[in-house]
Amino acid sequence: MKIPMPKRRWEDQFPPEEKRRMRKGMYILPSLFTAANIGAGYYALTQTALGSPVEPWHFDHAALAIGVAVVADGLDGRIARMMNTTSDFGREFDSLADVITFGVAPAVLAWMWGFHQLRQSGFPGVHDRVMQLGLLATFIFLVAGASRLARFNIQVNPQPSNPGRPGRKYFVGMPIPAGAGVVAATIHLFRGEPIIYLPLAPIWIVLLLVVGFLMVSTWRFYSFKDLNLRNRHPFQILILICAFLWLLFAFHNYMLFIVAVTYMLSGIFTRLSYVFRRRPPETAAPAYNEAPEPR
Repeated sequence: MKIPMPKRRWEDQFPPEEKRRMRKGMYILPSLFTAANIGAGYYALTQTALGSPVEPWHFDHAALAIGVAVVADGLDGRIARMMNTTSDFGREFDSLADVITFGVAPAVLAWMWGFHQLRQSGFPGVHDRVMQLGLLATFIFLVAGASRLARFNIQVNPQPSNPGRPGRKYFVGMPIPAGAGVVAATIHLFRGEPIIYLPLAPIWIVLLLVVGFLMVSTWRFYSFKDLNLRNRHPFQILILICAFLWLLFAFHNYMLFIVAVTYMLSGIFTRLSYVFRRRPPETAAPAYNEAPEPR
């Protein structure tokens, strides 16, 4: 009896005849969103190269481009699943786009915004050491993001460390678009004004390392894939969505930062709450071989 091989991803589970039809070529609509993802990443790189303390809006434009790419990345997969146009080409195209837009672009932006513009201090040795640590932190962020994508591509039913069934509802490790979103939202919060004072650089280093660790961790992060907007919902939900969109439009620099950091902290909070709630296993009482009492 031939045992079927497990599927790499949940979206791979299609009948053979449909898979043969999907291999004939690429689907235009999802691929257009993926191409927009790459275009936003390329634009972010060009704006990062033009940024400086005199013209900080280039950094801000680069951060906004990464935010636009996050939306495009979420739409291409959802549209492909809704239209039943998932393909091997689309998945590989999307992974390569994510490496550029959510790996290379935010890593270069994090370096240029957080370390390249630092002013020389009275301790040149300290300045040089911080620059080296910043280069290492941005490189770790890039490698962690690429590793996160590679693990997602090959994993079979990944198991999160904290409780919860794996599958559509949760990601194992923070997705790379969310990690890039934390970097972009932080830069947009300051309107692109780069870090020029040396004491602030270690905070940026710690944030990059934390994001990199969360991407390669096995902690649970909500995926939002179980949301079904086609079902009926209470009218109050519409009011809340409209209010959130208004706040996002009116206070986008603050709201985007709050959303990005809240999502990052959600995985940390869930993991810590599970650790503190978990009870240690009860140890069995030691058995004593006592001699029977004489009668």
